[in-house]
Amino acid sequence: MLTQAIGDLLPTAVGVALSPVPIIAVILMLGTPRAKSNGPAFAIGWIAGLVIVSVAVLAVAGGADDPDSATATGVNWFQVAVGVLFLVMAAGQWRKRPRQGQEPVMPKWMAMIDTFTAGKSVGLGALLSGVNPKNLALTAASAASIAQAGLSTGQSAIAVAVFVLIGSITVAGPVLLYLGATDKATGPLAAIKEFMSAHNAVIMMIVLLVLGAKILGQGIGAMSN
Repeated sequence: MLTQAIGDLLPTAVGVALSPVPIIAVILMLGTPRAKSNGPAFAIGWIAGLVIVSVAVLAVAGGADDPDSATATGVNWFQVAVGVLFLVMAAGQWRKRPRQGQEPVMPKWMAMIDTFTAGKSVGLGALLSGVNPKNLALTAASAASIAQAGLSTGQSAIAVAVFVLIGSITVAGPVLLYLGATDKATGPLAAIKEFMSAHNAVIMMIVLLVLGAKILGQGIGAMSN
């Protein structure tokens, strides 16, 4: 059951990892004078956000492994709602994509990243992973699928750890690369930032479309069983 649960959450974990804005944010932080404190702080906040949401949903969705329970029905409807929401968001990302020759628009707070303290960096990381609608929904959907799997407490903890590890690899990875090889990391990180900035809307559209269809299908399938 554990291996199946991990297999089910892999797509959503990758969806969390493929979030251009936090990747760009952490790379920008690594280019500031406080890189060695703010970079790790941002990663810690990001990880904390994923863990907190996962644990909270697992606590609320207890008993979802019984398909006849009200909790299971609620989880199924939640998955359907998230799936539909993601498909709508995918269409929105396609409409908002920059046309040829247009510069992509990034959040205004990115211009102030060089003024951030470690505390603000932790808070930003937690907000982007635990409050951002896309990542909140993906994390909640993953935790709900873990709750439906009927795992023991220890197995659930392992599944959450795998989800958090995969979902954090694109945020923690640049930080570890920077700390391990500061001089050599600058070029590759800058290239990643430029790519993510230029293709933010398209990446988000593809992630939302694929995961929206996956989560919607999962919810409908569970209802029909």
